[in-house]
Amino acid sequence: MAYFGFTNKLRNNETIQIFNYGNCKRDFTYVDDIVEGVKRVMQAAPEKKTGEDGLPVPPYAVYNIGNNQPENLLDFVDILQQELIRANVLPSDYAFEAHKKLVPMQPGDVPVTYADTKALEEDFGFKPNTSLRDGLRKFAEWYREFYM
Repeated sequence: MAYFGFTNKLRNNETIQIFNYGNCKRDFTYVDDIVEGVKRVMQAAPEKKTGEDGLPVPPYAVYNIGNNQPENLLDFVDILQQELIRANVLPSDYAFEAHKKLVPMQPGDVPVTYADTKALEEDFGFKPNTSLRDGLRKFAEWYREFYM
């Protein structure tokens, strides 16, 4: 969701905060990949099982639907600004450096997060694969069409 919040702030000439001075890695997943993963999971309910005590075990499964590829936060911001300019969401002379503030890590945050998609791949043969640039390009184009 950072891309949407950052874009709104930049369009409003507000400053975006980049935590841990940009020394973070996050798993950015394009929305169409999430939708595809959810659709696949919905097609097959987990099998009913019986526990060791002979009682039924509620059928459920948990799947991470993510890109499984952590990206550097500063690279993300750089690509986002390039794609916002390319899509004419922001002008080519936008002063990005004046709107970025590097700040310390938030309490409770971690330097790296990403999805473990092994179960999704094994059970459904699916792994999100939209690259960061392609996803941000599609986002910027969608944003322009929807909000401008």
